[in-house]
Amino acid sequence: MGANQVYAKVKIACIGNSITYGAFLPDRLSQSYPARLQQMLGEGYEVTNFGVSGTTLLKNGNKPYWATTVYQSALKSEPNIVFIALGTNDSKLINRKYLHQFIDDYRELIESFQKLKSKPRVVLLKPITVFTVDTNKIWDKPISSIMIPALERLAFEGNLEIIDLHSLFKDKESLMPDKVHPNAEGANFIAKRLFEFLDTKFYPFDSSKEIKETKIEKSFYGFKDYQFTFKGRKAHIVQPKNAIKGKPWVWRARFFGNQPQADIALLERGYHLVYCDVAELYGNKQAIQIWNNFYVYMRKLGLAKKAVLEGYSRGGIYIYAWASLNPKKVACIYADNAVMDIKSWPGGFGERAGSKKDWEIYKADFGYQADEQAKAANDSPVDKIKAIVKGKYPMLHVVADEDDTVPTKENTIPFAKLITLAGGNITIIHRSGKHHPHSLANPQPIVDFVLKASKK
Repeated sequence: MGANQVYAKVKIACIGNSITYGAFLPDRLSQSYPARLQQMLGEGYEVTNFGVSGTTLLKNGNKPYWATTVYQSALKSEPNIVFIALGTNDSKLINRKYLHQFIDDYRELIESFQKLKSKPRVVLLKPITVFTVDTNKIWDKPISSIMIPALERLAFEGNLEIIDLHSLFKDKESLMPDKVHPNAEGANFIAKRLFEFLDTKFYPFDSSKEIKETKIEKSFYGFKDYQFTFKGRKAHIVQPKNAIKGKPWVWRARFFGNQPQADIALLERGYHLVYCDVAELYGNKQAIQIWNNFYVYMRKLGLAKKAVLEGYSRGGIYIYAWASLNPKKVACIYADNAVMDIKSWPGGFGERAGSKKDWEIYKADFGYQADEQAKAANDSPVDKIKAIVKGKYPMLHVVADEDDTVPTKENTIPFAKLITLAGGNITIIHRSGKHHPHSLANPQPIVDFVLKASKK
């Protein structure tokens, strides 16, 4: 290579409204998220801010982005990557009557960039959460209930990459002085997420080609969800747009699709999401055998040797039952308001009533005739401490301190004490509220835990 060889810069176009433009920032030229992204990426990139305050995605909106000279400039720039962040102003009352046109207008905007000679990588950005209470103006309800599902549909149909900025801002109201526009710190959060996305090395990988069973393809929040029957049980494999090195995967134990914000965030980052229904077997021998077979199947598809196990509520019984017998196949565990002692739930032998119906199912699954026989059994995660810590994998438990179904003090708290005494690695995140809803509105702490654990 010659010493004076010049490399073409990667051109990034940031399409958006006032949030992209950097309205109300003390110095938008250095503090807007496109400007911060430029600073993070360095001289190999050319990031251009094509944001226009007040504009709508809707052609019939009160100020269409389509009618601006900035939009024409964005097209003429022949970008290599396009981030589209429009929709916030479309939530105003004056524009809501046209929201039925939102998806078609958005599709046309995407295609206008895809037709360029530069053939750019188009990435859809879900609008950030807004916290205004005047429902006549910018309002989060139509953003979350109409626009975001539309973006997910477009991402699914066009196999486009999509980034969830909405969840990222669920707990960041303090960074939005007027409840709509992020301050400099908030803009930096957006830039960091986009930088992380661009800095990730993705690889094309289609695991669906190896699924021999009859399958149907549906959308899971914009990602391809392959649904099929495995050994007589319902199964799902949700693919990321592209995989990352090692092809890591999250194995949801129960309640597939419930409060999926962490699952969505990990799909964005190149993780697969899988599910094999073993309800309601409570981790008995039959459940373990089905999962052992399913694990072998996932490995044949090319997924990583170690799985990220995810258990909500009674799902905690399932993940720890399998992990205790397969310690070398677990990357980490994320449990959420999880059952750690079957005597607490469904047994109801603690401070809550439990579930008589599920208690009888559990007894039948394990062949117990009497309550005393079941109470004396060692089928709970709290009974498997030695086997669990042998895996040396980290564990994260998210718990609601006022859990009215699976009391924390009867489940995660005693479990964590025993794990710690045995030399295990467990972290607890406490949140306010009751058993539902699960997870965290902004799943970033869960995502950070999984990313760190998976790299080991």
